[in-house]
Amino acid sequence: MKITAISTDEFRWPRHVPIRNGKHTYTHSGLGVVRIETDEGITGIGLGGSGLVGQATIEMLKHELLGEDPIDVERLWHKMWVPKIMGRRGLTTRAISALDIGLWDIRAKVAGLPLYKLLGGFRDRMPTYIAGGYYEEGKGLRELQDEMETNVRLGARAIKMKVGGVPMREDVERVKAVREAIGPDVKLLVDANCAYRAYEAIQFAERIEEYDIFWFEEPVAPDDYEGMRRLADKTTIPIATGENEYTRYGFRDLIEHQSAAILNADAKVLGGVTEWMKVAALAQAHDLDVAPHGSQDIHIHLVSAIANGLILEFYRDSVDPMWGKIYLHTLRVNADGTVSPPNVPGHGAEPNYAALEQFRVVQDRVVVGV
Repeated sequence: MKITAISTDEFRWPRHVPIRNGKHTYTHSGLGVVRIETDEGITGIGLGGSGLVGQATIEMLKHELLGEDPIDVERLWHKMWVPKIMGRRGLTTRAISALDIGLWDIRAKVAGLPLYKLLGGFRDRMPTYIAGGYYEEGKGLRELQDEMETNVRLGARAIKMKVGGVPMREDVERVKAVREAIGPDVKLLVDANCAYRAYEAIQFAERIEEYDIFWFEEPVAPDDYEGMRRLADKTTIPIATGENEYTRYGFRDLIEHQSAAILNADAKVLGGVTEWMKVAALAQAHDLDVAPHGSQDIHIHLVSAIANGLILEFYRDSVDPMWGKIYLHTLRVNADGTVSPPNVPGHGAEPNYAALEQFRVVQDRVVVGV
């Protein structure tokens, strides 16, 4: 089998209303797609690789991949990841991630297996939390409680909310209000998106401990390993981080600093499926759990494949008006609060081009010399 063509598509659409976390505001959602075609008629779908930098990187990497056997994922990953040129961190690594995800989609389709089965098949129902609780214009405590109560009615046994975007006193009240709304038996996760300095995170953790917090996510900047360690020493709340970490080397350093109890590894960021599985193995060797960040459609396979998979992040229609229309198959929460990976060859995240076409981003073609 040989790779015969690689192409990209990008789609972007407005959200219902702008949403805000501890540091950033998001007005739009979107999808980047990489299509990897082969001479045997099997096409792999990679997720990500959008934007000018991502597309330029993929255009350059075509020269490394065309004519290659897509089954050779380990060799091709190392052919793409050349830190002197690209791939140590940042947007070029994210583009490599998209290509690697597409290669693994081909691998699983050739094997005739769902990706999670090919990778290990540890379970077929994954505990899940619904992510939300963003700051929005006109969204007060009652509206926040309504959102979380709806999540619980949908079957969620765990929910996540944003913190770090308003004065600390306000956020403590928001956490209290959510705990009161969901009751004592639903797990409550908080996510600061790196909004705090270490001393602020310590103060905040102390004030919300009484509300039985399942984890405190990204309390400080991604590179502040020491700050995370100091926070972990001061609170009983487990620290979760890693969505902005790159490759097994970044997670090696994170683990060595004893900065986090739970690793939020993101395959679309850190280097794809190939590298994600190495991070999961590294975490397992240190008795750490992995709870992937973002993109439930790819991560349901990865977290279901490993023994130290803790919980899946799940986004619903409250944060994306195209929810249920982006892919031909839409993941849904089971009655028991779990999510099951699709039982089809590959990862099953086949874009619904008929619905997406109106949101296609048309850019000047990026040409990169050999």
